Amino acid sequence: MRIIGGKYKRRRFDVPKSFNARPTTDFAKENLFNVLQHYIDLEGITALDLFSGTGSISVELLSRGASRVVALEQRREHATFIHSVAKELGEEKQLQVLQADVFRFLRGSKPLPVYDFIFADPPYKLREIAVLPELILGSGLLKPDGLLVVEHPQQYDFSSLPHFAERRVYGSVNFSLFSLSEELPE
Repeated sequence: MRIIGGKYKRRRFDVPKSFNARPTTDFAKENLFNVLQHYIDLEGITALDLFSGTGSISVELLSRGASRVVALEQRREHATFIHSVAKELGEEKQLQVLQADVFRFLRGSKPLPVYDFIFADPPYKLREIAVLPELILGSGLLKPDGLLVVEHPQQYDFSSLPHFAERRVYGSVNFSLFSLSEELPE
């Protein structure tokens, strides 16, 4: 796993070979963060990384100035790895790792903290991908001017959903962006 930009740019972490994860490619991640700069200033934001996997997006957000990131990952081995990366970077207070089921978390009791940015990268075989954007947007976890990005396989089209802003495709990686802001970038 490689950090693409920010204060930890070019830092690498060896992901255990036993991991059953599909990390976002460096190419897709770099392009996504280039797009994000038109939607949101990452400096000082709070972010939620759902289905964190290796924690690549969480660490990238911290590297680029996020003040607090919550990484939600169900698998213990993955959550432990993300925590070890946070510790190595000295970011244990800024990167909170929760080992939990995303759907239970989203349907959990309120009040929960709200976030400026939410990223969701579910396993591509997950049946609930079709309802995931609506579930996240309806959870109350995103601030009124917040941004949601869902990574998904190409067969999903979320363009008819409320707050849909745009879709970006980088090889086999698809990102659908949802903005609660009234003003969309040009």
